[in-house]
Amino acid sequence: MSINSATSDDDTPDGDDESGGPDEVEARVGLRYTLKQVRQDTTARIGTYIVGLMTFVAVFAAFDYYILDYAIAEAVLYNPETDPDQVRRLLPPVGMENQFGQGVLEHPLGTDHRGRDLLSRTIYGTRIAMTVGFLATAIGLGGGTVIGAVSGYYGGWIDDVLQRVTETIYAIPFLVLVIAFMTAFGRDLTFAMIGVGITAIPVFNRLIRSRVVSIREEDYVEAARAAGVKDRNIIFRHIIPNSFAPVLVQATLQVGVSILIVAGLSFLGFGAQPPTPSWGQMLSASRGYMLPAPTFSIFPGIAILITVIGFNILGDGLQDALDPRINN
Repeated sequence: MSINSATSDDDTPDGDDESGGPDEVEARVGLRYTLKQVRQDTTARIGTYIVGLMTFVAVFAAFDYYILDYAIAEAVLYNPETDPDQVRRLLPPVGMENQFGQGVLEHPLGTDHRGRDLLSRTIYGTRIAMTVGFLATAIGLGGGTVIGAVSGYYGGWIDDVLQRVTETIYAIPFLVLVIAFMTAFGRDLTFAMIGVGITAIPVFNRLIRSRVVSIREEDYVEAARAAGVKDRNIIFRHIIPNSFAPVLVQATLQVGVSILIVAGLSFLGFGAQPPTPSWGQMLSASRGYMLPAPTFSIFPGIAILITVIGFNILGDGLQDALDPRINN
């Protein structure tokens, strides 16, 4: 009896391990597990906080834009030259002093060369940057995912044609391509977003295609084909969802890249046009005042730096959370 009891006791933990194994494996997939991994990763949490803060600021700027009439906002906040007697140009931040005067509480970060409040313009520039970053990345993500999935799934001449087209886009310097696109269609923020999104298509195309090529021969794909499921449904319901983890990481990083590109375009005079404030445009306007008023260029530069670093850190955290090799 004691031997049987001992055997039973020894078997019980093994049984628990065997029954707990599938549960443990099952817990390592899905959205809940991914969010848990992100919460446990310090860099991912920091990136999430930074991106969340900048998104909140962008939403606040958009709320202010739609609730207040733009003409009133422009007259009060962005264009004080409508009241020339009250204009105080190139003021430093509050508590500091330069050759143009001493900082005042009404303009916590100082004013620009036209007397406009830097804090208000920097906040409003967040809306422009985040909108362009998300929408341009969405264009590249959508186009690249569809092209890469179709190309990798069918192969053959379809693969050759689609890949040659995307390689042609990839061969052209992205800044030259975007400027040429905007020169042809208009120097408007909308065309800037479309142009930047087009330049991102080859990046997502290559990434998703490499995943689809390795997944299309899996058993569940073959079973779907044998069951008579249409190719369209196989691609969008089976292949793309199982190939999307690295694409999501790349999309997070691409938002920061898109923000940098649009800031560079605005610096060159493309993108958002005056008086609409954008970070790149503010940096361009500050070129002639680097020595007498350095804070004019510092704050929009810091805003770009924090935003891009936030998305990069979040992308690294997502990569750690979604990579099973790191988790194991």
